[in-house]
Amino acid sequence: MFSKNLKYFRLKNSLTKKELAEKAKVSPMAITYYENGERMPSMDIMKRLAEPLNVRVSDFLAVRNEHLVFTHGEFRKNASMSQAQQEFIRECVEEYFGRFMTIVEILGGDVLPDAPDCHVLPLSDNDEENALALRRHLGFAPDGPIEDLIGKLENKGILVYPCNPGNTKFSGMNGFVNDRPFIVYNPTNHSERNRTTVGHELAHLMFNWPEDMEVRAAEEKATAISGAFLLPKKDAQRELGIRRSAVTADMKIVAKEYGISMMLLVKRAEICGIIRESAARDFYIVAGQHGWRGANSTEPTRIPLEEPSLFSQLVCRAIAEDEISIQRGAELLNCPYQELVDMCSYQEV
Repeated sequence: MFSKNLKYFRLKNSLTKKELAEKAKVSPMAITYYENGERMPSMDIMKRLAEPLNVRVSDFLAVRNEHLVFTHGEFRKNASMSQAQQEFIRECVEEYFGRFMTIVEILGGDVLPDAPDCHVLPLSDNDEENALALRRHLGFAPDGPIEDLIGKLENKGILVYPCNPGNTKFSGMNGFVNDRPFIVYNPTNHSERNRTTVGHELAHLMFNWPEDMEVRAAEEKATAISGAFLLPKKDAQRELGIRRSAVTADMKIVAKEYGISMMLLVKRAEICGIIRESAARDFYIVAGQHGWRGANSTEPTRIPLEEPSLFSQLVCRAIAEDEISIQRGAELLNCPYQELVDMCSYQEV
């Protein structure tokens, strides 16, 4: 679909319609017509559009899955990202899941598990209870670490996309493709933060949020639920004890076990009454001095990388069943041909 592809590549190159028009020597209104699908440019104009976007004309003509209906959720940091940046991420999401759902259609829709019902959990004032309800709704144990959270969600029918838009302000978002829930996160963040982001987006997806709730209050509550979801109060008290006078080095072991950052662990310990507010504040000051706070945190990761594998698995299955060629599979995964050959090959050890 030319219109969608043109818009995607323009936003990927951070160009406005006016800037692309000037480089391609067409009018800004022409770009609007092209992106809205109201007009189709000549081959000569396509070539002039392709050059500043660093693509081939054939990239404009790549087939898009037109059977998909998207519902995009809100961004976590809506105010700190421009409309163009938000629009680009949405285009990335639609381009990715267009490829993903193509392989699902080739293999048949039953290759995906039924997803849990969304926006059905009642929201209470007690975030510990909310987190427990979320665990139960997803079929997780009521306490204990959740290992490989992303893999577990894929097995529950929730799609996960690691989107790197080249923007550190982006943490994550959620939405639906053909009524199936998806979660998007920024893979440039370390694993612990991404687990917290995924938990945050899960809360947005699974709970029935009041329409009159302020955005900031909803964001804070989703973050609180995510923390309690990853480290329940019962676990925090068992692992750390009922009372601690200070943040100590052994707490890093607990942070690693539960796949969370020390910043989140200390916050949970403070919320659960295990450490005093003054002790937590002292830690936050030192952590800030080491660059552990904020979006560009330099806190070292302590857990293995978690990433989705379902898309690659389905493509390799389709190749093994002769449903698609390796070349077509590489196009769907947007990866080099040889990389997919190595991925699909089997060598008995």
